[in-house]
Amino acid sequence: MSTLTRAPAPAPTEADVRRALDAVMDPELDQPVTDLGFVRSVALDGGRVEVHLRLPTSFCSPNFAYLMASDSKDALATLPGATHVVVELDDHHDSAIINAGLAADAGYRGTFRHEAEEGLDELRETFRRKAHTAAMERALTAVLRERPDLPETELAEIRLWDLPGDATTAALLRRRAAVGLSNAADALVLVDHDGVGHAPEQVPLVLRRARSTRISVDGNAHFCRGLLRTRYPGSEKDQSPMKEHTP
Repeated sequence: MSTLTRAPAPAPTEADVRRALDAVMDPELDQPVTDLGFVRSVALDGGRVEVHLRLPTSFCSPNFAYLMASDSKDALATLPGATHVVVELDDHHDSAIINAGLAADAGYRGTFRHEAEEGLDELRETFRRKAHTAAMERALTAVLRERPDLPETELAEIRLWDLPGDATTAALLRRRAAVGLSNAADALVLVDHDGVGHAPEQVPLVLRRARSTRISVDGNAHFCRGLLRTRYPGSEKDQSPMKEHTP
């Protein structure tokens, strides 16, 4: 009886690498590292993949920096044909620590040891919730602009089936799934992180707080994009226009 052998996967291309990195998000800015211009270089040698990342300043939060670098390595490790993956962070005050931890697969606590005050899971959850809040506000603000006669208090009863099938709604659905909320068509849009709705009289205050979160996220993204362009002249060509913003 003959035994069939599967041919090895072809070596990944740069396009494959960048597509994989599209899934890696800056946790605070809620945008892909590829759109932000944080991917400095991609080098390929057969199945060996080496990626260098850059950030807007040398003092960006070390836990954010590690999370993006670690997520990048994890994303690239799943690429068919990738036999060895190296991800390094350039020009950061903790580059040596982060790069050594990544090379040793030491994990977050193994990399920062006593400085790791919380695990990455807690950090991820905090920013997933912020991203959901911002996406929820974008979707509901779009409803108010489409229906200017709708009282704010009635947003308490808006359900997913009331939203248009556009990019803003798609972004909200992704953020809801990330925090474990139902995407059933009859699910309320304006909810807390446990999926509980709000009384109509609470809506104005809840919406203002959500808008503050969204403005902070979008403002930080604009600011960091500008800092990157200043720090690395020419990096603007690697940045994609901001998406999912409220006009």
